[in-house]
Amino acid sequence: MAQSFKRVFLIVMDSVGIGEAPDAEQFEDLGSHTLGHIARERNGLNMPNMAKLGLSHIEPIEGISAEEAPRAAYGKMQEVSAGKDTMTGHWEIMGLRIDTPFRVFEKFPDDLIHRLEEFSGRKIIGNKPASGTEILDELGQEHVETGALIVYTSADSVLQIAAHEEVVPLEELYRICEYARDITRDDPYMLGRIIARPFLGEAGAWVRTANRHDYALKPFDRTVMNELETAGLDVISLGKIADIYDGEGVTDAIRTKSNMDGMDQLVKQLDRDFNGLCFLNLVDFDALFGHRRDPQGYGQALEEFDARLPEVFARLNEDDLLIITADHGNDPVHAGTDHTREYVPLLAYHKNGVAKPLGIRETFADLGATVAENFAVKMPAHGTSFLTEL
Repeated sequence: MAQSFKRVFLIVMDSVGIGEAPDAEQFEDLGSHTLGHIARERNGLNMPNMAKLGLSHIEPIEGISAEEAPRAAYGKMQEVSAGKDTMTGHWEIMGLRIDTPFRVFEKFPDDLIHRLEEFSGRKIIGNKPASGTEILDELGQEHVETGALIVYTSADSVLQIAAHEEVVPLEELYRICEYARDITRDDPYMLGRIIARPFLGEAGAWVRTANRHDYALKPFDRTVMNELETAGLDVISLGKIADIYDGEGVTDAIRTKSNMDGMDQLVKQLDRDFNGLCFLNLVDFDALFGHRRDPQGYGQALEEFDARLPEVFARLNEDDLLIITADHGNDPVHAGTDHTREYVPLLAYHKNGVAKPLGIRETFADLGATVAENFAVKMPAHGTSFLTEL
């Protein structure tokens, strides 16, 4: 009989892929390898703790030794859903399969922009992929002077609207975003998220405030998280997990400011008595380094994450399970600035475990199925549990 774990800690290293998926060509991602290329660019990665878990047994990574007796069960997972965005990856992890992909735009269609301008009574400026800080540096002053709304996107399925709180009151910005959400749920837009991005300050010193609000699509069916919540178990969201699932199945949501803050919050939960799932997303890998095609910064962030793992290991109880994975790739040396279609690593560690290969999992949903079996809740429609292999 498989060991039952009281607490499961799931870390998603956002965008940390481990080599092109079999269908990479369909996504124009042949040759992509997020971890491999970062390691090559840095002449090796210094990640001794991930080495101890068995990372280089999944795929050889320069600088990361293949330990003779790794401490975790190890493998990699292939995505089956028709997309490579954050929501698609996370929803599949929790048991859903997305056959109609969310739309990703380099520029939003004129029809959508005109409808937003007509509803808001304000001109739209921007309308391109950009980082939140760069778009404010470029257009913040024009916005303050004209009252025009800054609209931008990213390589995810998202429409973001930035506005200065002293120019566009929060209530007005939220109302505009709610309208944008209503008109982009279905074809031809099918956007995963609308995000209100309020800010304050002045030219050269813009500051995004804590009044961000996400308007996400709800998962189209129940996830493993819903089943855990229904069973009276804890589902603790750290970082943007609650936003990705639009709060569905989340019993406690804690925001994070960075990867390191995310690890701080994880350590706090390790010291907390609960029964269920603690689910952390580390978004900096993707947002700050993958999309910005910065392999050096990405590599440093990976090494900083690795250095925090001993704190996690020290706090794990005998009946805790730690799972580390990713939701897609974002190879910083690949063409363009989009996510990349890759396998994701799978490492599952507990104190009584032994090294065991988990092979290539045919869907991310195997992870959700494992969590469901562990807590004896309804199994997802997709996925095969690997609990008995741990």
